[in-house]
Amino acid sequence: MHKTTIPLQERIIVALDVNSPELAKEIVRKCESHVTFYKVGLQLFMASWFDSVDWIVDRGHKVMLDLKFFDIPETVKLAVEQVNSRGVSFATIHGNDAIIRAAVAARGDMQLLAVTVLTSFGEEDMRAMGMTQSVADLVYFRAKKALELGCDGVVSSGLEAERMRQDLGDKLLIVTPGIRPGANVCDESDDQKRIVTAGMAIRNGANHVVVGRPITRAADPIRIIEQMQQDIVASCP
Repeated sequence: MHKTTIPLQERIIVALDVNSPELAKEIVRKCESHVTFYKVGLQLFMASWFDSVDWIVDRGHKVMLDLKFFDIPETVKLAVEQVNSRGVSFATIHGNDAIIRAAVAARGDMQLLAVTVLTSFGEEDMRAMGMTQSVADLVYFRAKKALELGCDGVVSSGLEAERMRQDLGDKLLIVTPGIRPGANVCDESDDQKRIVTAGMAIRNGANHVVVGRPITRAADPIRIIEQMQQDIVASCP
């Protein structure tokens, strides 16, 4: 099972959602005694391109490149090929069947994660787009399809993880963003809508949790990491 073979230091993926490579490196140096997995998203990638990715990999850590590739299949295929030589562990993609197949064909040793529904997206957003199904049903449908098409896993809220784990099995890798400390999990001012604690996500079946601001903006990030890791350990089977 994924849940029992992942080192504790890799359970939390620290999101380096900052505007400069210097700040990203500062965060990594603060956290790397306890965390060895980091997310590089659009903001940091646009500021430093592959320099930050290469620096993290050269330091012996893992990288989740969260660029959510979405374009015509051939363009996505070529983009995934560009990432293959960089030592990236996870890369994220959006798309229909043809786009996912193209990405899967080009992935090499890298693991591909299909984005299901962003954690900032709620039921009211579904209605506004004319969709009648629930967020949970849409997440499940997209996860099932991604797995059938050869994706290694999905990015999903911890609220939907339990159903996917039960119905789709342990082969599916589930990475959960929108993680908050317990005191803030019901904060209505948060820009994330489908949020859970680290322990809740792991208990529901997630393999990894992606955590940004609760760690990167903390006065003592190691204390927050240790608290979340304790929560994760208590939630593991």
